[in-house]
Amino acid sequence: MKRFALWAPLAIFALLFAVVASGLFRPAEKVVRSAMVGKPLPDFALPAMIPGKPGLTSASFRQGKPRLLNVFASWCIPCIAEAPQLMRLKAMGVPIDAIAIRDTAPAIAGFLRRNGDPYERIGSDRASQVQLALGSSGVPETFVIDGRGIVVKQIIGDIRPENVAEIVQAVKDAR
Repeated sequence: MKRFALWAPLAIFALLFAVVASGLFRPAEKVVRSAMVGKPLPDFALPAMIPGKPGLTSASFRQGKPRLLNVFASWCIPCIAEAPQLMRLKAMGVPIDAIAIRDTAPAIAGFLRRNGDPYERIGSDRASQVQLALGSSGVPETFVIDGRGIVVKQIIGDIRPENVAEIVQAVKDAR
């Protein structure tokens, strides 16, 4: 009995280690299901973020033409990483609007100067109210919106080069 008591802590540790290790090596679910897909955009009206570029309203997504809605910020490192892909999408004819989260006009203007400006409209969401209403958990996030204002796809995180063709197809399918 003394031998069992002596080896019991090691056996418990080994069992605990096996459970944790199996969780680390099991493939994780990579797709985050969005509660907004298939639903209309919430009603919102955001003021313009920078001079010379209009603000953003939910009504602008109900004009019969699919578009992207990109949620970003100047202080967001992954937003910088996805900027070339957004410029590529713009060059391919995909209309893109944006919501700038908790940011300032000078910071956004600098971000666009450094990284390119793919946006037709940029709304300022200083308190993240619209971001939260969209179910967005962070930046960047991008939504494909059909011409009736319905969310058809949500991309969580930065857009990578391998995502561009899929996004273009989603916009085409949303027509």
